[in-house]
Amino acid sequence: MPAAEITCATSSMYQRAAPPSSSSSSTVFALDKQWRNLPARSPSSSSFTQHLRLHTPTRSSTFKPTSQKPIRNQMAKPSTYSSSISTDIPLYESPGASFDEYLEDKPRVFKAIFPDKRRSERLNEEDWRIQMLPIQFLFLTVWPVIDMRLRCKCQGADYPPGVPSEITKVLELDIIKWELLGLDDVLKPSQFSLGVRGALYPDRRGKRSRLKGQLEMNISFVLPPALQLVPQDVLRNVAEAVLKNLVENMKHKVNGSLLADYSKFRGARPSSLVSFHSGEE
Repeated sequence: MPAAEITCATSSMYQRAAPPSSSSSSTVFALDKQWRNLPARSPSSSSFTQHLRLHTPTRSSTFKPTSQKPIRNQMAKPSTYSSSISTDIPLYESPGASFDEYLEDKPRVFKAIFPDKRRSERLNEEDWRIQMLPIQFLFLTVWPVIDMRLRCKCQGADYPPGVPSEITKVLELDIIKWELLGLDDVLKPSQFSLGVRGALYPDRRGKRSRLKGQLEMNISFVLPPALQLVPQDVLRNVAEAVLKNLVENMKHKVNGSLLADYSKFRGARPSSLVSFHSGEE
């Protein structure tokens, strides 16, 4: 293409892209002035209201505010374990020193079952505080302190379950208070309860007198967070082993220490009285 034509085309392009002339600017200014001089319209006018409806974002009629779901109680359910044991052995009584009379002497009975004075304290006529031997639970060592109550009942009045109403005398054992020592706050269970109920009585309904008793022990607790990863089967085995050891230890004391002390009680009675009643048999 000749140079003259290129120059002509270029100048033509620049002319098309040139900014508006002063006359065009005057026209735009006049229109803007005319718009500003229009009378103000009331917001209540229909066109204004329609404009707002068209340009104002609306909320769907089906919109419902979301509500937070209630937080469920995430406290762990307590684990409960129990163990029971009974005793039924021959009882050799003397009419002058019956087992009923022996049971009336509660301090003596308590001493026969818990002979260690360093670990026991009498609180009142019926209650004693006992610091039990340490218990191994998992990798923890616990020193339970319990308050035990001994009561004598007779003539079938308010006997514990399982005791026949014909029984003349019953010694009832109950745990009324407890405390766990030796645990840091991090390892203490958030919930813990201990229940122990027992009964001891002479049964003379057969040809020979027998010493009978029953003991039930149960515990309920919630493990602290530091121990909640312990498998349930492991926890159950350990808890049941601890309870079984406690009730068997109590049975051993009744069958051994208590009967041995009753023999001393019977032997301390006047020999003439014992011999007299023995002759009547």
